[in-house]
Order: sequence, then C-alpha cells, then structure tokens
Amino acid sequence: GYTGPRYQCTAISAHERDAMPADLTGPRTDALLMHADDNVLLAVTDLPAGHVTFAGGSPVTLPAPIPSGHKMARRAIAAGEILVKYGQTIGRVIAAILPGEHVHTDNVESLRGRGDLHAPISIAQGNASSGAAYSVSAGMAGAGGLTFLGYRRSDGRSGTRNHVLVLPSVQCANGAVRRIGELVPGVVPLTHIYGCSQLGADLEQTTRTLEGFASHPNVAAVLLVGLGCESLDTAGLAGRLAAAGVTVRLLNIQDEGGAARTAQRGAAIAAELLAQTRHAQRTPIPLAELIVGLECGGSDAWSGVTANPALGIASDLLVAAGGTAILSETSEFIGAEHLLAARALPDQAEKILSAVDRAEDAARRMGVDMRGAQPSPGNIAGGLTTIEEKSLGAITKGGHSPVQEMVGYACRPSRRGLVLMDTPGNDPESITGMVAGGSQVVAFTTGRGTPVGCPIAPVIKLSTNTVLARRMADDIDLDAGTIISEGEPLVSVGERILLEVIAVASGKETAAERGGFAEFSINMIGPRV
Repeated sequence: GYTGPRYQCTAISAHERDAMPADLTGPRTDALLMHADDNVLLAVTDLPAGHVTFAGGSPVTLPAPIPSGHKMARRAIAAGEILVKYGQTIGRVIAAILPGEHVHTDNVESLRGRGDLHAPISIAQGNASSGAAYSVSAGMAGAGGLTFLGYRRSDGRSGTRNHVLVLPSVQCANGAVRRIGELVPGVVPLTHIYGCSQLGADLEQTTRTLEGFASHPNVAAVLLVGLGCESLDTAGLAGRLAAAGVTVRLLNIQDEGGAARTAQRGAAIAAELLAQTRHAQRTPIPLAELIVGLECGGSDAWSGVTANPALGIASDLLVAAGGTAILSETSEFIGAEHLLAARALPDQAEKILSAVDRAEDAARRMGVDMRGAQPSPGNIAGGLTTIEEKSLGAITKGGHSPVQEMVGYACRPSRRGLVLMDTPGNDPESITGMVAGGSQVVAFTTGRGTPVGCPIAPVIKLSTNTVLARRMADDIDLDAGTIISEGEPLVSVGERILLEVIAVASGKETAAERGGFAEFSINMIGPRV
C-alpha cells in the first residue's frame, strides 16, 4: 500500500444542501481542508463574495472573492496566531482575519528566511500527516521488473540519450564551440561563463560540474575545448575523463593557432565522433539503474496538492524498484527540513539541518525578508504566501521513502533510493547540479509555466493545473491538474508520471527538447577575481 498525504474535502450532506438557498449552493469540491488541524481552506475554483463553503465542516461565508488556489480563513484567526496548513506551521498572522477572509501576504508573515526579524520565535512542529493507505495498481506493484530502453555504455553505465557533447572548459572558448555546433548539426555545443577567475571550492565545484556533464551516461563522446591559460585544469580534466573510460578528444585554441582553426579541426573531430555514436542501439535496462531529478519551478498553490505529491508517488515507485530519485533546492526545504530529517538515516539528518541553516543564513547576513525571491512574485500570485508553505508542498516530490543521503552540489549519490542534493532554488542551477550528479531524466512540476530544459538530459514538464496545461500546451508533457479538474486519484496520476518517465527514458521526446530549451547554469559559491 502507498501512504500519501491526507487531503480532506468535507462533503455537504443532502439535507444541508436542500436547506441552502440555490444561489449559495456551491460545488462539493469548492474548497479543500488539507489537514484536520488547519485553520485555512484552499479554494478549488474562483469563489465569489457571499459564497458559503462547508469544506471545513461548518458553514463559512466569504466576505470577498477568493481566487482559485488561494487560502481563506476556516475560522476567526487573531493577530499573532500561528497559521497552519498541511498540519504544519506556515507563518504568523499579523492582522486579525475573519472567517472566510482571504489569507495572504497582507495579513501573514513568514517566520523563516528572515534576516529582518531580531527575535524569530521557535515553532513546535507537528508530525507529518500519515494519511490513508493508497494501493497502487497491479501493474505498478511489480515495478521492480520494469525496464527502459537505454544506451549501455562500455563501462556499464546506462544513458537515456546518445549525445556528442562539445564542451568548452572556459568561457573564452565559447566562440569556437558555437562554430563547431554550426558546422556539425546534431552535436550539443554547451557554452557557459565559467572556468577562469575562480578560486578554491568555487573552481572545484565548476570543475566537478563540467566533469559530471562530460562523463554523463547520456553523453556518448565529448570534445573538450580549452583556451590554454584558463584557471581550470583542462588537460587534467581530459586525463581523468579518459582514465574513466570516457571517449574524449581535447583541443586547445592557443596551441591550434586560433579560434577559427580550432573550429575547423573541431568540426572534423565532432563529425567523426557523431558518426561513431550513431551505431549505438537502445537495449532493455532495469529501472533500478535510473536516476531521476525532481524539480519544481513556477510553483503555485496547486503544486503541493497535485503535481508534487503525484510525483512523490512516482518517486516512491521508482525507489521501490531499486532506482534513485534526487530531491534538490535546499532553500525550498526551509520550514519543512524537520520532516526530511525525521526520514533520514541518522548520519544524514544533521547534514540536512546544516544545509538548510546555511541557505537561511543568506537572509540573516543580508538582513532581509527572503519573500520576493522565496516565494517569488509568481509563486505569490499563484496563492503561495510564505517559504514554509512553499517548502511543505515542494518536499512532497520526494514521496515518503527514507532519505538515504545528502550530497553536495553536482556530486553523484553513493546510495540508491531517495537522495537530497544541496542546490539553490534557482531552476537551471538546480537541474544542472542534479544532472551533473548523474540524473538521466528530470521530472519538473510547474504551476505558472516554465519552459526550462537541459542540454543533455530530457526534462519532463508536469502541470499542476489543467488551465495551465491547456494554455501552455506546447510546453507541458503531462497534466497532473486532473486530480482537481477530473477527480483522478492521486495514485493514478503518480503511476502515469512514472510511465511517462519510462517512455522518455526510452527515447520519447519531451516538450522542452522539441522547443530546443537547453539551459545550463552552475551555482557559484565564490567571487570572481
């Protein structure tokens, strides 16, 4: 059985509905009570002033309209009272709220990610909702026997794509790399702004990320292009790749006599590599060898209700089959880190708490309220009010599997199962880190719409709501909003997501791939000098 989050939508009895005036009789799913301890309700659709909802068990009249996905008070909430959603703290009320009133940024403040609070209060967190047991279908119950059609590399690794990567070790080589891409259609020219004027751990992280892409199982061969005077040790990187069994060729612009000559010679090498790799054939590979990166961006209030928990079910099924899921975006653990730490192996719990403290320290050092960046203006427009609320919805992408380990940015997991990676909340930086860490596929939920992709790994877009799926149909691969719009069971959507992951791992093109979206951004942790 599957244990998922407990969603309560209290239905109105027939007697109650018959006794209500016709103009006040709303749909049975007009609002959601996410947890019995919550003091807020979630509007399922745009609700007009005067509407009466029974979703909390008692009638609540709305004094003003409530937009879809936004919160309303289940009862009167006094200033200074703690706001509760999902059975967890999501902020503190700063102005008294009447029953049915809109609950949002004008009357609620975050207690986390705040460098401007001189004495933030300590909140005793509740337990994670255990909820009802969900049973997966017979087909998914045997997910351990599932396979995807991937590329088996000579060293045993398995990939979902068969790219020839043309990779500059430094931004000064970008022009030559772009020209090679123009001359040899079909290769992946990956330009970036890194590789020089970086020091210490920052340069090490850049090197690790570039090495992770060059040695990625989705890459059949790599042409590495250096300048000749960069900080990054290009020759050393090429040597390590070759020693690891990667098919790698190296060019140095200063040794080749300039960018134009490098591009011409590089084009010949790239064409040769491309011809060699075209002979590769897909073969059945156990699902246990798949690593899926879990991402959310352009989130809205539905993220934590539909797409994220459905992706969590897919993640749990993958883990049960022996595979690995990577949950990232440390700044979006803030306010929910206690739940992740409680699921972690003892040696990893402290790593989780320390990583979150470092992320939150950025706001403390600047003396600012993180809100405006976390949650972003788009998140706020979509109904999210505080970082705590966003985080509690975001971590549901990881399902309910035990956390096996917490790894650094662009580091490969040493254990299978659910793994956390210490990345920023910025989507391209987070995806880049997870792919450098070995993710062959990325599953990306979005409520506002985000067309971000990756140069070497397919990124699957999962819509949190059906309105978005229809409005941005060219950018969405699967609509998880059917949980609300059609009443599809959460577990059913989770199973569909896993099947979509398998199809994409087997070669199905994603919307981001069709659109040519291939963002690449490394998290920088030091100054340029």
